[in-house]
Amino acid sequence: MNRSTTDNDRMFIDAVRNFARGNLLDPDRRADADESSMLNVLPAVADMGLMHLVVPDEFGGLGASMRLYATLIEEISYASPSVAVTLSVHSMVGKVLVRYASDEMKRRLLPGWGRADSLAAFAISEADAGSDASSAKTAAVKVAGGYRVTGSKMWITNGRCGKWYLVLVRAKDRPSDEGKLTALVIDGQSNGIERDDIHGKMGIRGSETVVLHLNDVFVPESNRLCAEGDGLKACLAALDEGRIGIAAQAAGIAAACLDEMTSYARQRMQFGKPIGHFQAVQNMIADSAVELESSRLLIQRAAALIDAGQKATRQAAMAKLYASEAANRIAYRAVQVHGGSGYIHECRVEQLYRDARITTIYEGTSEIQRHVIARELIHSGVE
Repeated sequence: MNRSTTDNDRMFIDAVRNFARGNLLDPDRRADADESSMLNVLPAVADMGLMHLVVPDEFGGLGASMRLYATLIEEISYASPSVAVTLSVHSMVGKVLVRYASDEMKRRLLPGWGRADSLAAFAISEADAGSDASSAKTAAVKVAGGYRVTGSKMWITNGRCGKWYLVLVRAKDRPSDEGKLTALVIDGQSNGIERDDIHGKMGIRGSETVVLHLNDVFVPESNRLCAEGDGLKACLAALDEGRIGIAAQAAGIAAACLDEMTSYARQRMQFGKPIGHFQAVQNMIADSAVELESSRLLIQRAAALIDAGQKATRQAAMAKLYASEAANRIAYRAVQVHGGSGYIHECRVEQLYRDARITTIYEGTSEIQRHVIARELIHSGVE
């Protein structure tokens, strides 16, 4: 399956590849070393047109297909998995607005989506509601003109500097009500928002992650995404695109690992010859190449279904499951090929090994992906 469909797409992919490797790789290495934010590169990322990839051109975006989007996320992730997940989450929220927001909300929010200061975050998870999003407890009590929102959200990517938060809440007439799961878009500058940074992450250390505290935050009625009670449906639908983004991030990590181990196998001499001449090393490289290309095909299959307006829940879960687990296997092999050199911070595969790990966890764990795949097959049959 072709990963681009036009000459213009290919030119853009090449430009993004050159930009990422020339402008993001070294900052990403520094951010990993001192756990500093990569947000300082966002103005340059925005100048490349990458902040509003999925926004239709009628709102000033590029209107990129999901196939092109996935390829670009892979190219970004090759150089900086942290920037890749920043863009993936931002784009996922943008895609939800395109699909579910009112015309008024689209006109109000989407034209600015391409700016570096319009970063979006997706806030579903809570301390007691991770994989089970339906257990969310954050309350949105109805008041004149909107809602008062109180609760905390965990593991929020882009949470420190987010301009917009897509938040899953329980809309209630009274605080004692059970409430209906509802999606609200909250302005990051609203009174009552507090953020606690999460430090000490194993990987993607240049990506900001926070606990988001919402303390009686007022949200106008006009910022409700869809009907009360439809919030979970909208958020779960967003995860199809989100899982493609994380699968593409994983593919970028895997591609970088494959290139690193292949280059090292050509140069590292043992027993009078490059280690790439030994079958054990060749097997690791060959297996990695097959798994990377398989990941890409699964990603492009799921993306093509979304581009065609078809349901892609199972295919997106398959792509995310396979690509993330393949990235972890490939990163393991990359460290193994490097031997002792791959075990120290100065070697890039050591960082990539850590960066890969999160891809089997966020946007739904591998176990959740298997559940989704099996559920879709049992309920719908095999296509």
